[in-house]
Amino acid sequence: MFGFGLLITTLIGVAFGLIPAFQATRSDPHRDLQHGSRTTGGAHRRTSSALVVAEVALALVLLVSSGLLLRSLQRLFAVEVGFDSSHLLTMQIQTSGHRFQDDSTTFQFFARALEAVRQVPGVTAAAVTNQLPLSGDFDSYGVHFESSPTQRADEDHSAFRYGVSPGYIETMRIPLRRGRLLNEHDRAGAPRVALINESFAKRSFPGIDPLGQRLRIGPMDGPPYTMVGIVGDGKQLSLAGTPADAVYTTTSQWRFADNVMSLVVRARGDAAALAPAVRQAIWSIDKDQPIVRVATMDDLVAASAAERRFVLLVFEAFALVALVLAAAGMYGVLSGRVAERTREIGVRSALGASRRNIVALVVRQGMVLAGLGIAIGLAGSAAASQAIAAMLFGISRLDPITYAAVIALLTVGAVIACWIPAWRAARVDPAITLKAE
Repeated sequence: MFGFGLLITTLIGVAFGLIPAFQATRSDPHRDLQHGSRTTGGAHRRTSSALVVAEVALALVLLVSSGLLLRSLQRLFAVEVGFDSSHLLTMQIQTSGHRFQDDSTTFQFFARALEAVRQVPGVTAAAVTNQLPLSGDFDSYGVHFESSPTQRADEDHSAFRYGVSPGYIETMRIPLRRGRLLNEHDRAGAPRVALINESFAKRSFPGIDPLGQRLRIGPMDGPPYTMVGIVGDGKQLSLAGTPADAVYTTTSQWRFADNVMSLVVRARGDAAALAPAVRQAIWSIDKDQPIVRVATMDDLVAASAAERRFVLLVFEAFALVALVLAAAGMYGVLSGRVAERTREIGVRSALGASRRNIVALVVRQGMVLAGLGIAIGLAGSAAASQAIAAMLFGISRLDPITYAAVIALLTVGAVIACWIPAWRAARVDPAITLKAE
C-alpha cells in the first residue's frame, strides 16, 4: 500500500508538473515582458475556476455523506437496547470433554461456576444464558401457541430462544411488564414455564391476556410451557433491527443442556477489572474449561455499530481533505487573480473605489465559484447518498438539517478563503502600482 501510494503521488506530480512546463516552453518572452502583470488567457481562467468549482462540489458531497452518517450514528446509540449495559461484564464458557456428554454434569458445572462467581468481591449479580445480545449469537426456534394452532409447524412464529439461569432478567435489568420472572423453583421436574417479550405478546395476542397461555418451542409434539410473564423488548442482532420475538426458559427445563453458555456479571464498580477474578472463580470449579470472548456489555453495544463507525471515519477523513483542498484552491485562484489584476485594482482605487468596494469585488468572484460548486454538489449529494442509504438509521438521506449545516460550513470556509486575497487587494497602493506599470 505504501509503494502504491508513493507511485501514484509521483505520477500525479510529474503529470501535473509537465503541463505548465510545456506551456512555458511555448511562451514568447518578449510578449511576456511587455504584458507584465496583466491577465493571462481566458482558457487558464476557465480551467482554474472549473477546478475550484469541482473541489467545492466534491467537498460538499463528502461532507453531506459524513454528516448523514454522523447523525445516523447518534440516533443509533440513542436507541433503547432493552437492558442496562453499564457495569456489566460478559464472557463465554465452553465446556469440553467426554464427561460433559451427560446433561446432568453440564448443568451441575454451570450451577457451581455461577455460585463461585457470585462470591467474588464486587459482584452484585450473575447469571448465564445460551445466547448473549449483540454478540453475534443466534438461536431461533418456531414457537407454537396452543390457543391459536396452525396446520403446519413452519407457519409457527419464529423467536429467539433464551435458555437462562434464574436471575438473568434481573442481572440484565430487563424490565418486567406483567406477571412474574423465572426463579429457583422453575427447575427440572417442576411445571415448565416461559417468558415472552412485549412485542411478541402484542403481535400474537392482540387484546387478549397472554398470561397462562401454553406454548411449545420447537417440535409441535414437544413439552408445553405456560407463559408466566411478559418482559421488555431487547436487541439481539443489531441496534438498527426491529425488536425480535423472544422466549425465555430456565436452562434446567430445556430439553438438553447447552454446552456453550455466556456469563453475565453485574459489577459494583468497573466491570472490566473483575475479569481476572471471575475467570479464576470459574477455573476453581474446573480449570480445563476454556473461557473466551471476554468483554463488557458496553463494548459489545459499541462494536455492534463498528461498521457504521468505520465508514463514518473514512468519509470524515476524505471530507476534511476535500474541504481543505477546496478552500486552498479558492484561495490560490483568487490570489492569482489579484496578482494578475494589480494594475486594474490600482486604477480602480485611483478613480475613487473604496477598500470596501475592492474587497466586495474579490469576495464576489470567489463566492460565485463557491455557489456554483455548492449547486452542483447538492445534486451530486442527492445521488451519492443513495449509495449509503442502507447505512442510515432514523434519518432520511435528504435530511435538511445535514444539508443546511454542510452548506453553512462550506460558505464560511469560502468566505475565509476569499477574505485574505480580498484584504490584500484592498491594500494595493494605486500610486506605486501605476508608477510600476
